[in-house]
Amino acid sequence: MKRCMGMAIAAIGLVAMPAMAQNAPATTPVRVRGTVEKLDGKALTVKARDGQTLTVSLADNFAVAALEKKTLGDVKDNDYIASTGIKGSDGKLHCVELRIFPEAQRGTAEGQFPWDGTPDSTMTNATVTGFAEAAGGKTVKVKYKGTESDFVADAQCQVFGYVSADPSLLKPGAAVFLVAQKKDDGTLTATRVTAEKDGVKPPM
Repeated sequence: MKRCMGMAIAAIGLVAMPAMAQNAPATTPVRVRGTVEKLDGKALTVKARDGQTLTVSLADNFAVAALEKKTLGDVKDNDYIASTGIKGSDGKLHCVELRIFPEAQRGTAEGQFPWDGTPDSTMTNATVTGFAEAAGGKTVKVKYKGTESDFVADAQCQVFGYVSADPSLLKPGAAVFLVAQKKDDGTLTATRVTAEKDGVKPPM
């Protein structure tokens, strides 16, 4: 009898676990680009580039990052990068801006997908596997999720590296970029913010 009761309880637990997972709050990623209006505790108010005023609740352990200018020569084999590109008349992807991730962020949003930074742009988050000469620049070869790709990086490609920063950068007027999670009730939360530092604004 005890054994039967134990099996019943275990069965209920197996059913309950998926049910609990299904009941987890649904969220939708929202890219927020704009300027800081104020930081009140953990509540960050941003004037978005589309004119909306958004308030984002930052996590207790939220991180702030900034960007510093780099050159294409700073990009090395095996670096994990993010690059915004636009397809040129030659059918190839041409880099608009490229960011070198710190090692701790390797694998962040890995893949190649449409991007809304500029019209008809594509974001590639991948590992650098090599370089080749190209007209006016270099072809950067990359790999993501077992797929190989490449893009042309010339003088028009802005290159940046991420650096750690602190909340003091989140002052009124500072440009910021963040990916927030939007809950069903419309509230926005985030764990990381990239902020303007020394005049270098997030170009994302």
